[in-house]
Amino acid sequence: MYFLKTEDSFSSAHALRGYKGKCENIHGHNWRVIVTVKGDKLDEIGLLIDFHELKTYVRDILSVLDHKNINEEVPFFTANNPSSENLASFIYENLSSKLSEYGKNRVIVDSIEVFESEKCSCIYKP
Repeated sequence: MYFLKTEDSFSSAHALRGYKGKCENIHGHNWRVIVTVKGDKLDEIGLLIDFHELKTYVRDILSVLDHKNINEEVPFFTANNPSSENLASFIYENLSSKLSEYGKNRVIVDSIEVFESEKCSCIYKP
């Protein structure tokens, strides 16, 4: 099995609805995201997936979140709290869909790690 990782970031604002504390108010983060994909079959030139391709898919997903008020500007989060946990699963689902859409079925998203601060992160691994 091969595991590939890439890292990117985005900035956005959110508020945690129903949270009892200061995070219930709108505030921002410089989010860091680590994506790990896996697979056991390489292509004809010995790659699981081109890093440039993978980074492009991730950037496309993160651009939906970047410099936005996530609660109000990203439809998924009008009904779902924009917690680190939900952000990680949102990125996972969207990346899985993109890989499938582009015929990269041998590449599986292994995990998504979302850092809301330097010392706090959530890992989503279905």
